[in-house]
Amino acid sequence: MNEKEKMQKGLLYDANYDESLKSERIRAKKICQQYNSLPYENFEQKNKLLKELLGKTGDNFTIEPSFYCDYGYNIEIGENFYSNHNLVILDPGRVVFGDNVFIGPNCGFYTANHPLSPEIRNKGLEDAKPIFVGNNVWFGGNVTVLSGVTIGNNCTIGAGSVVVKSIPDNSLAVGNPCRVIKKIPIN
Repeated sequence: MNEKEKMQKGLLYDANYDESLKSERIRAKKICQQYNSLPYENFEQKNKLLKELLGKTGDNFTIEPSFYCDYGYNIEIGENFYSNHNLVILDPGRVVFGDNVFIGPNCGFYTANHPLSPEIRNKGLEDAKPIFVGNNVWFGGNVTVLSGVTIGNNCTIGAGSVVVKSIPDNSLAVGNPCRVIKKIPIN
C-alpha cells in the first residue's frame, strides 16, 4: 500500500517524503496562490480554478480570498456555499460540506492528526480523519474544526469555537471545547 492509499484509509502515512503526495500538495498550493492573486472581480476565473482544485462543487459558491488547502481533491462543497476571508482546509482526509453552508472569516478545518508519541511524530508520520458538515450550517468567525468531527444539519457554531467532537442536528454549539448549549427549533 502506498502513502496516498494509507492517507485515504486514515492510517499512519508519511506525507513529508512521499514524492507523489509532495507534488500533489505543490499543485494545490500553486492553484491557491493563483486564486488568491486574481483581481477580486474576476469571479469566472476564480471559480474555474476552484473547480479545477476541489473534488466537487455545486454551481453556486463563493470562497473569499485568501483560501488555502493541502490537496483540494478531498474537499467537496455543496450548493450555495459561502466562506468569508482566510479559510484554511487541511485535507489529507475528506472534508465534505452540504448545501447552504456559511463560514465566517478566519476559520480552519483540519483533518490531519499528529501522533502524541514524539518518537513516531518525529518520523514524519501522521494520519487523517474526515470532517463532514451537513446542510444549513453557519460557522461564526475564528472557528476551528478538528479531524473526525461530523456537524449535523441546521447547526450554528459560535465564533471562536474549537470543535473537537461531533455536533448533532439542530444545535447551537459554542466554546472551547465546543459544546451544545441549545437545540434549534426547526419550523
